[in-house]
Amino acid sequence: MPPFIAQSPDQLPGPDRILSMSGLDFMRGILDGTVSGPPIGELMNYQLDQVEEGRVVFRGAPDFATMNPMGTVHGGWYGTLLDSCMGCAIMTTVPKGSLYTTLEYKVNINRTVPVGTKVLAIGVVQHAGRTTGVASGEIRGAQDGRLYATGSTTCMVFTPNPA
Repeated sequence: MPPFIAQSPDQLPGPDRILSMSGLDFMRGILDGTVSGPPIGELMNYQLDQVEEGRVVFRGAPDFATMNPMGTVHGGWYGTLLDSCMGCAIMTTVPKGSLYTTLEYKVNINRTVPVGTKVLAIGVVQHAGRTTGVASGEIRGAQDGRLYATGSTTCMVFTPNPA
């Protein structure tokens, strides 16, 4: 089944559905289309491409809408893509009944990605603990492996209190 991107808030998986699955199962559900993917991917022109425990890959390309006034890809595109791949890598290590949120992330842009260039954003977990997760990320050319940007993140892992 191809990935399904939510088109309205009622199509997003609710907290009960998310908490009923391990993070790895949740991410696999987005990849196989049984769980709706977030609309940010459509907005920023990238989608989940690979999922395994401790590692995810997104595939995408910046388009005209991601350009800044100088005619290059806005730094927010790199940051959003890296935040997604690194955070989702951590999500693959989160146990059933828990969630994560980004505490902080850092981005280093090595060179601009030309508009329309297909890239891979690879997120890899460095540490998966009970309350925190740490991951690194890279944006590389899908065809040539050229390094465009790197990042690192620290995420908080938590179990929500029932309301």
